[in-house]
Amino acid sequence: MTDISVPLTFTDAAANKVKSLITDEENPNLKLRVYITGGGCSGFQYGFTFDEKVNEGDLTVENAGVQLVIDPMSLQYLIGGTVDYTEGLEGSRFVVQNPNASSTCGCGSSFSI
Repeated sequence: MTDISVPLTFTDAAANKVKSLITDEENPNLKLRVYITGGGCSGFQYGFTFDEKVNEGDLTVENAGVQLVIDPMSLQYLIGGTVDYTEGLEGSRFVVQNPNASSTCGCGSSFSI
């Protein structure tokens, strides 16, 4: 998404993978929700889940006809970040590139501010 007013980037690779997973689930109402929880070796952890609802206050970012949803509490930690999908030797997964993280763990799934 290239809209400068959107505080989070949802890459084409991530959007296309979400679209594929939604097709597999046969539920066009699904959206990918990214959220932050306490935990992991660095203090905060990224989480991803499918959700049919957009709650009041949620931010939605659309790409390729699918939506990424972020709750307001998580958004404050993700502003300026990018949600991407990678495939490599360590497997395939959704990843967050977060400019707000002062450090991340080795696997990249947790971070500190």
